[in-house]
Amino acid sequence: MPELPEVEVLARFLRPALRGKIIRGVTVRREKVLRPTSLKKFRQTLVGAKFKNLSRRGKYFLFELQAKALGQTLTVLGHLGMTGKMFLAPKNEPLPKHAAVIFDLGEMNFVYEDTRYFGRMTLDLAPIEKLGPEPLAENFSPENFALELKRSRQPVKVKLLDQSVIAGVGNIYASEALFRAKIPPKLAANKLTFAQTKKLHGTIREVLAEAIQFGSTVPINFTGKKSDGLFYFGSAVGAPDFYTERLRVYDRAGKPCVNCGSPIKRIVQAARSTFFCPLCQKT
Repeated sequence: MPELPEVEVLARFLRPALRGKIIRGVTVRREKVLRPTSLKKFRQTLVGAKFKNLSRRGKYFLFELQAKALGQTLTVLGHLGMTGKMFLAPKNEPLPKHAAVIFDLGEMNFVYEDTRYFGRMTLDLAPIEKLGPEPLAENFSPENFALELKRSRQPVKVKLLDQSVIAGVGNIYASEALFRAKIPPKLAANKLTFAQTKKLHGTIREVLAEAIQFGSTVPINFTGKKSDGLFYFGSAVGAPDFYTERLRVYDRAGKPCVNCGSPIKRIVQAARSTFFCPLCQKT
């Protein structure tokens, strides 16, 4: 599932491309992704609306539009789910088989494609109401982070996936941050010392910021037509071959640790894969 960096990179790409565009028509091929918004309300609300801004909250997109009626501001919540893509395509280009929602923008279409339909494009903002702080924001402090961890006996890796604790951190960057902080993923969250928590706070911000910076400088094909695993989208034609996701432990089971050479191990926690170095992150 795309995490905070991937969503942020895509938001930065789409923001200038969408700003000022007017939705002339709305086509919905999979009503499931609108829930709980009805198809009728979705169409009536969005036809004639103008894109003003696009921001991110956790793993969600917040499309800010000016409604045609009375000039009111409205927000559309978007989520990529596990396999979603959002991109602009010329009007004369055939729509992909799994296009779920299409906005007619005149010469271009805005396409939300999702092969498994686990994502969302809706007027319902309830999913963001209980999100925790943004990990790159000032209100995400080591002190507040420590208070949240002290309340839980769950393994720290599992707790990092709790979106009410930190918004946007998922399986990949939780493993990466724990590795850099040299904290074992099975350690109970309430057993971390404040020094460990402060270190983890820093490595979370570090891995996310690096991933955003990396994604912002790589020529990416956001339609995903060249599926090479790069930030869930694909590298653009002509992108240098050495551009790959620079992950130190995630999906590297059996490969040598970049620090000590020990084989990286994989375990399953809360039905998700966890990757770690048994030597660098020993209890």
